[in-house]
Amino acid sequence: MGFFKMLKQDISVVFDQDPAARTYIEVILTYSGLHAVWSHRIAHAFYKRKFYFIARVISQISRFFTGIEIHPGAKIGRRFFIDHGMGVVIGETCEIGDNVTIFQGVTLGGTGKEKGKRHPTIKDNALIASGAKVLGSIEIGESSKVGAGSVVLHDVPDHSTVVGIPGRVVIQNGERVRRDLDHHKLPDPVSVLLKDMEREIESLKREVTELKGVKEHGNKTL
Repeated sequence: MGFFKMLKQDISVVFDQDPAARTYIEVILTYSGLHAVWSHRIAHAFYKRKFYFIARVISQISRFFTGIEIHPGAKIGRRFFIDHGMGVVIGETCEIGDNVTIFQGVTLGGTGKEKGKRHPTIKDNALIASGAKVLGSIEIGESSKVGAGSVVLHDVPDHSTVVGIPGRVVIQNGERVRRDLDHHKLPDPVSVLLKDMEREIESLKREVTELKGVKEHGNKTL
């Protein structure tokens, strides 16, 4: 596919995904997600030809103006749409398929200093919602969805929905995997910790009261 044809598709996906898009001139001049994708396509072309410094300069300039950081080594397919986009980070070895949509605050990152493939692979038609973190050399399956704020550390099958911290598959192939897990009823680890501390404090209070009683009884006996 030609470079300019790909750019045209990048514009068309904005109209498909964003009902607020009105005119071509508005989209071309004001959509930071589109600017970031276009800058990346240029930076990636330099990167493939081993002009690494120029590629990084382009990506950093794009990051400054758009708030979206895409490493020039990342591979991005056709019709990639970043909605709003502020705070999006995409790592060097990340691979993104066609018709993928991500929202603001998404991180497609690594888990450490490992070498080689260390960032996620996002397959065709996937959607990653606001604030989600997808970490490590894992795969998000075709047409899968990652819920807002989720942290995904393991592979996600095709046609699945993942929510929570850590991310868990709750819907696969249109069927609920765990009927007792709803997105708005996820366990709160901080709340659980506070309740455990509260029980421990109550137990200590009872022990102190019992010790005081024993001491007072001993004093009376003397």
